[in-house]
Amino acid sequence: MTAAAAMTACVNDLDTLPLNTTDTVVDYTYGNEEPPYLQGLARLYSQFVTNDLTDLQQMDGGASEIIRAFWSVQETTADAAKCSWENDAWVRALNTNTWNETQNDAVYAVYVRTLQGIAFVNEYLRQTTPEKLKDRGVSADLSAKIDGFRAEARFIRAYLYWMALDCFGSVPFTTENSPFGGTYFPSQASREDIYDFCISELEYLRSEESPMMPARAMYPRADKGSVSGLLARMYLNSKVYTGVERWSQAKAVCEDIFAMGYSLCPDYAALFRGDNGENPQALQEMLWSISYNAEKTQSYGGTSYILSATLASTDITDQSRPNGQRNGWAGLRVPYEYVSKYFDVSGQDYETGTYEVADARGKLFYIKGRSESMEGALYSFMNGWSCLKFNNIPSGETDQSFLPVSAVKAFSDVDFPMVRLAEVYLIYAEACMNLGVAGEALPYLARLAERAGVEPPAEITQEFLVAERARELMWEAHRRTDLIRFGLYDSADYLWPYKGGDSFAGQAFPSYKLIFPIPPTELAANDRLVQNPGY
Repeated sequence: MTAAAAMTACVNDLDTLPLNTTDTVVDYTYGNEEPPYLQGLARLYSQFVTNDLTDLQQMDGGASEIIRAFWSVQETTADAAKCSWENDAWVRALNTNTWNETQNDAVYAVYVRTLQGIAFVNEYLRQTTPEKLKDRGVSADLSAKIDGFRAEARFIRAYLYWMALDCFGSVPFTTENSPFGGTYFPSQASREDIYDFCISELEYLRSEESPMMPARAMYPRADKGSVSGLLARMYLNSKVYTGVERWSQAKAVCEDIFAMGYSLCPDYAALFRGDNGENPQALQEMLWSISYNAEKTQSYGGTSYILSATLASTDITDQSRPNGQRNGWAGLRVPYEYVSKYFDVSGQDYETGTYEVADARGKLFYIKGRSESMEGALYSFMNGWSCLKFNNIPSGETDQSFLPVSAVKAFSDVDFPMVRLAEVYLIYAEACMNLGVAGEALPYLARLAERAGVEPPAEITQEFLVAERARELMWEAHRRTDLIRFGLYDSADYLWPYKGGDSFAGQAFPSYKLIFPIPPTELAANDRLVQNPGY
């Protein structure tokens, strides 16, 4: 039995509580005071930033972090990003959509990290039932507070289940009421059943009866705004997940969010700077983010991965640190075809690093020393455009003012947006379009256009939404899911460089790859699992 399978089934020791990334704490440690319960909740949030290796065989810790792995399967398998790390086992297959049932490290990390996190949530819920709290002598006031902690835990579980069902379809399903222990192996639930479970959880968590914190209550912890944002996203993708459209539900949830007090950050770039977790203007747009701190969350996953892999070591000099990052890994860049199609750039000069673009969202590229085309050079980092959307330099500062070099950090302070208001605007626009009331969404799209400095759309079409989501949500781990929903991911009608194989022109690929295979080690460890069709 692999360690990953044990986590999928749940923790082996029935008396063990995983309260941080390295220690185990037996049941009686919870007691009747608040700190251990809050520490246990923090452990659940830490699933998104942990680089603990004890449960992922021989994988690199940074590479196994869930935000990094999920970002990679969402972006490098689509049109917005390619990775130049030719010798990394996961890269070639994802770059060219040529993965198969052979284990891929990035895919494996998404699978195990999501199910591991779900197992931790389940255990936390088991250890915080009203009965257990009463037996420990927990006061009524603290019990009520812990009820709120439990609501946050249930949201985290729903988010992890969303990631799993989006990538794999049918996955092992457990809750706090499931059997658990070293000899128990869970069976799979259908994608539709997992979707229905998540919808039920989220609808309850945003209801008046729920103890979930109100919107914008305690950043970066989840609240009813976070819940509603994920719920809107799940309704948006309902047809993909269940075969049933739920545009009316998506529209209604978006309208509820509009009444929660969120507003767009006036400066798009500030949403992704090193102080985005402290900047009040950026925070007013965030429904939920994963917090990164260069001193406390020192993983090579998350936004540290995006920042470091975006530049080469030759881009990092004492005179210019264009994204405030000390490392240059020469990995991630954007195909020029994507930039040209969606941002209408012109006048690019690769010697000086200058180019012209009207859209403010297109001003975040770095091209100095680059070559435009990836043709014949998929694994040459200097071919393609670097994206400096995520930037460790605080708002209002530049790479020059951010010196001296000693001030530049090796890890990231940039919080990763899991759900933000601009996404909700775009969900609303898509729902309104499909319901035949597109005019209701035009004012919201006009706000995005005003911030970007471009003309607002006069109508809403699928073509516009494909393009606008490419611009607004670039590199935020949406692209694969979006292209699947629009019917473009595997299609010959929408090509990008190296789609479906080694040809620069791109080609269609089999539709069974709309979901990834169950990792073979998990199939070997649990004979109740069935591989996804086509693999």
